[in-house]
Formats: sequence, structure tokens, C-alpha cells
Amino acid sequence: MRAIDWNHLRAFHATAQTGSLSAAARQLGLTQPTLSRQVQALEADLGVPLFERFGRRLVLTQTGADLLEHIRSMGDAADSFMLAASGRVEDISGRVCISTTDTYCAYILPPILERIRVEAPRVSIALNATNEISNLHRREADIAIRHARPDRPGLVGEFVCETEAAFYASDGWIARNGMPKTLRELAGAHLIGFDDTERFCDHLNAIGIPMAAGDFRLVSDSSVAIWEMVRHGMGIAAMLCEIAERTAGVKRLLPQMPPISVPVWLVSHQELQSTPRIRLVQRILAEELARLSDR
Repeated sequence: MRAIDWNHLRAFHATAQTGSLSAAARQLGLTQPTLSRQVQALEADLGVPLFERFGRRLVLTQTGADLLEHIRSMGDAADSFMLAASGRVEDISGRVCISTTDTYCAYILPPILERIRVEAPRVSIALNATNEISNLHRREADIAIRHARPDRPGLVGEFVCETEAAFYASDGWIARNGMPKTLRELAGAHLIGFDDTERFCDHLNAIGIPMAAGDFRLVSDSSVAIWEMVRHGMGIAAMLCEIAERTAGVKRLLPQMPPISVPVWLVSHQELQSTPRIRLVQRILAEELARLSDR
């Protein structure tokens, strides 16, 4: 395969981000026929289709989606270079709404938001603390931090890292009840449940913890409230390891148990991908969240 033309990669990147040839052409300052030829040339060089064409609408093929994951970092680096070279970072302004779980809002995001304030002082951040999946199509949020790949048309997902969760209890709880030695010993009235107990039980049963919805004596739809109950010795709960490791007075149970894998995705609507403030905030989020898995 011959060397790939960078202009063809830029054309593909812009088309994938905007979802249409006309929008991508406007973004790059090209005519639509020119941009279309560049995308077709890249497909010919690679020998695979990157888009499925439904009338005027373009949908990434699986190969196209995989390639986009690789090229996005190149595009972000180029954008960062141009912003730094022109001194325009501080000129970026506007509101960005981030949707994520209440645990991320309380324990993970504050230092990351401080970096955003320093690097982009005119950008305003609104946090939507929810354990529900925000409807990005209705613009309830600009960027969502999720634990699954987006599966709806029009949404663009960036895989950031794979983090881990485990079960924890406080030192006081362990002193009163002893250290559990098996998964089955985690079951019972001491396990604190999430609000959707039926779904939560499905996860627990899948990893070998026999629980039914009626077994829980404490249930909450707030992960922060659950974690505070754990800290106060009221029971056992699962928590992301990077949060638990920052919390004094709690211990990981069954350290021999493989941790629960938790993927982290940044998701936004494809129409927002070319917006400077969205791209800047998403880049900082991606860099900082990726560091969590390295700690």
C-alpha cells in the first residue's frame, strides 16, 4: 500500500465528525466534489469502504469507525498545535454541559475542571450529575462520560481507558463482621443495592454473588450516598478503584478476586465535534481520565 495522503485523512476525519460531505467541505474550506474525491481516494488506497451511503447521509462502516479512533488523536493534536501557535486558546468561550455519574462529579472531575478553568478561562462548565444516560440528541448534555460504546446514530464515542471496580467495606464494618473470604459471603443484607435492583442483581449473579432484589435492606439511586453509607460502616458496595483508593478507612474485599472491568467513553453528538470549546474540553477530559487507569 502506498503512503497515505494527509489531506485524504483530513477529509475522512472531517466527514466522519460532521456526518456529511457538505458540512465537512465547509469546515475544511473545500468544494464538496474535491472533498468527495479525497475520501474516495482514501477508500481506494485502503481497499475498503469507510462509509455506507444512504442517500445524502453517510454512516461509518466498522472499518471506518476503527480508523477514526486512530486518526482522531492526530486531528486533536493538529488542532491543539494551531490553537497554541495562534494564541487562541484563551479566546474560546461558551458553555459546555458534561453529563456523568454523581461519583464522577463528586470525586473525579473537580481537579479536571480546574485544569479546564486554567487553560480555557472563558469556557463555562455545567455538570449534569445523573446515573441515567443523558439524551444527547435532545442536547441535555454536550459531552457524556459513559461506560458503554454509544449505539445510536449521530453520536460519536471516544474510548478513553479501561478502569476497574471492586467491593469495599469500612474498617469498622470489617471489625464487627470479619473479612469475607468468598464471593458468596458478600451476599446478604449487608450488600447495599443500586436503585435498579433487578438489573444490579443480574450483574451480581453473573460474577457469582447470589442476590435477589428482595435481599437488599439498603438501596439508593445515588452512588455518592451508597459510598457514604460504606464509609460509615453500614455495609458493602462496589466502587471504582481510583475513588476507593483515595478514601481513608475503607478496605478492598476479596483482593484475590479479579477486578470488575469498567470501560470509559466520551460521547458527544457528531454535529458538535467541530465546535472549538467542545473539542477543547473533550481533549482535556480524555487526557485526564486516561491517566486514572495509570495510577
